[in-house]
Amino acid sequence: MSKLDELIAELCPDGVEFVTVEEICDITRGRVMSKNYLRENTGVYPVYSSQTANNGVFGYINTFDYDCESVTWTTDGANAGSVFYHINEKFSITNVCGLLRVKNNELVSTKFLFYVLQVYAKKYVNDGMGNPKLMSNVMARISVPLPPLAVQQEIVRILDNFTELTAELTAELTARRKQYEYYRDLLLTFGDEVEWKTLGEIGKLIRGSGLLKSDFVEEGFPCIHYGQIHTYYGTSATETISFVSVDKSKKLKKAKKGDVLIAGVSENVEDVCKPLAWLGGDICISGDMFAFRHNQNTKYITYLLQTTDFSRYKEKFAHGAKVTRLRQDKLLAYKIPVPPLEEQERIVAILDRFDALCNDLTSGIPAEIEARQKQYEYYRDKLLSFKEVTA
Repeated sequence: MSKLDELIAELCPDGVEFVTVEEICDITRGRVMSKNYLRENTGVYPVYSSQTANNGVFGYINTFDYDCESVTWTTDGANAGSVFYHINEKFSITNVCGLLRVKNNELVSTKFLFYVLQVYAKKYVNDGMGNPKLMSNVMARISVPLPPLAVQQEIVRILDNFTELTAELTAELTARRKQYEYYRDLLLTFGDEVEWKTLGEIGKLIRGSGLLKSDFVEEGFPCIHYGQIHTYYGTSATETISFVSVDKSKKLKKAKKGDVLIAGVSENVEDVCKPLAWLGGDICISGDMFAFRHNQNTKYITYLLQTTDFSRYKEKFAHGAKVTRLRQDKLLAYKIPVPPLEEQERIVAILDRFDALCNDLTSGIPAEIEARQKQYEYYRDKLLSFKEVTA
């Protein structure tokens, strides 16, 4: 019998009380903070918003609104219902976030509440009108289990061990990716010993058009939407996850095997012109992306468009406020080293091994992280399933 089983048998053998969030927490909402406000008040204290990238950090300012152990959640947008735990931190949140502060720490563990809401919060997200929401009044009414504090603390201890294992793997992955980026840049650095050409000298851009996500069907002609390059695909692919009807496909631009697919827009400079080596058959491509048709090694070109050198080039020439673009003529003017195809193949073979280790969800560290995450979610859901005590 585990320590948790013993505690449950001793303290709550017949079930536990369920309470609403508003009974055990003070609930507040963040405030409006624009990017201009952040620029004018830059500092060291993080501001959290609705995004999940960069741990949800929207920016840093010179003041803070909170300095307490708490749980925050995203109220609006694609990440509505996501919850985050804060301790020993001075921070602020924007108006698309809410904050929960436990009223009585002798009754409720804040970390336990965080784990519980990881399971419960998403169930209450309203997806109506295409804008997911979990507003404060709905959060307030969510009913959660409240076992005795000793039980809460033991569950937190078990789940913390799981998350610590995942954190260690994530740290190792971060280190490996930095190592990979270093060797990638090193392998793709050449001097005058090789010929240098612009992208426009070795190929041409074919602009996609007319493909919307609403055109997707269960089966049909394979296609890729530019947004999927950002969210789904890695360095290369041979199959698509989306399809359009055969009739629709006849009206759309196509990419061919060997093309480098390039996302033409992004929310930031870093991700604009994200490349994908297409190694499958003919596919339809959407607007705001290009198929670069060329006479070199496809993966070699793709790896070049991932380098620090190309990132610096984008920083110099990319433009746009809400949406970032790199003009077609500027993209084609980018100069790259063009060694013999045999040398390109040798470099690709080395980088492929690094790429698999750092990014492949079927092998390497990402696969192990995904397996640990699934294991964590299974035990978390199991540990937080309580029978409600009856009067």
